[in-house]
Formats: sequence, structure tokens, C-alpha cells
Amino acid sequence: MAGFLDNFRWPECECIDWSERRNAVASMVAGVLFFTGWWIMIDAAVCYPSQEQMNHAFHTCGVFATLAFFMINAVSNGQVRGDTYGEGCLGRTGARLWLFIGFMVLFGSLIASMWILFGAYVVPKKEVYPGLAVFFQNVLIFFSALIYRFGRKEDVWS
Repeated sequence: MAGFLDNFRWPECECIDWSERRNAVASMVAGVLFFTGWWIMIDAAVCYPSQEQMNHAFHTCGVFATLAFFMINAVSNGQVRGDTYGEGCLGRTGARLWLFIGFMVLFGSLIASMWILFGAYVVPKKEVYPGLAVFFQNVLIFFSALIYRFGRKEDVWS
């Protein structure tokens, strides 16, 4: 699954060679998504500063999603396959376990953000923007982590 974007064909354009720029484009898109997620959350925190409008504990979802982003992208495909990583206490099994825990934290933060949106804002019929900010922050970090993990090729250094 690590190479599911390998068969993706960029639109043909004679002025740009996309095959050489795949890592750069994936990194930039992931960075913009990550930045936009945190920007939305910071905006909500500034617009709704009181505890009654937006509970400060709701920032925890974004922090855990950010941690999961780094956990997922800290392990290379070679380490997961066992090609380049044999030492350590757990070797390939440890790399796979680390990746699995990272994905579980990422999915958990996404599910928790949905729960916050509906449980704290939609059902009680309160102002919905803080809940949407928490949700969109986690969705954008989620897609950022996936694009950065699976959108790059490891054998090309550019």
C-alpha cells in the first residue's frame, strides 16, 4: 500500500517535469494542509477565548494528531518491510508496531474530534464554529499525514 500513488499520472504539461518533483509537491501539499489545520484551530481559540465558549481541553485532539503525524512519518517503508532495519530491540516488528500505534492515535483523534463536534456543539445547539474548527483541524492533519507518508518516494532524493 505504500506505493499506491506510484501509478498516479500527473496532467501532461511540457513545461514541468512532475516525476522529478513528486517529493517536493507531496511535502508542500502536506505542509499546507497541516498549517491550515492548526491555523483554523488557533483562529477558533482566539475568537472564542472563554472556557464556556470553547473548552481548552479540546486542543488535545490536535496535539495527539500532530504526535501521530510524526510517529507515522518517522518510520520508513524499508524499516516496515525489514529491508534496512534489523537492529534494535524489536526490529521490523517494532517498526510495524510503531506505525500501527501512530495510525491508531491518528484515527482516535479524528473520531474524538467528531465526538467533540456533535457532543459538545451540535446536540446542545451551541455556536458550532469551535467544534467545526476542532474537526477540520484533525481532518486536515489526517490527510496531511497520509499525503506525506504515501505521496513521497523514498528512493528519489530531491
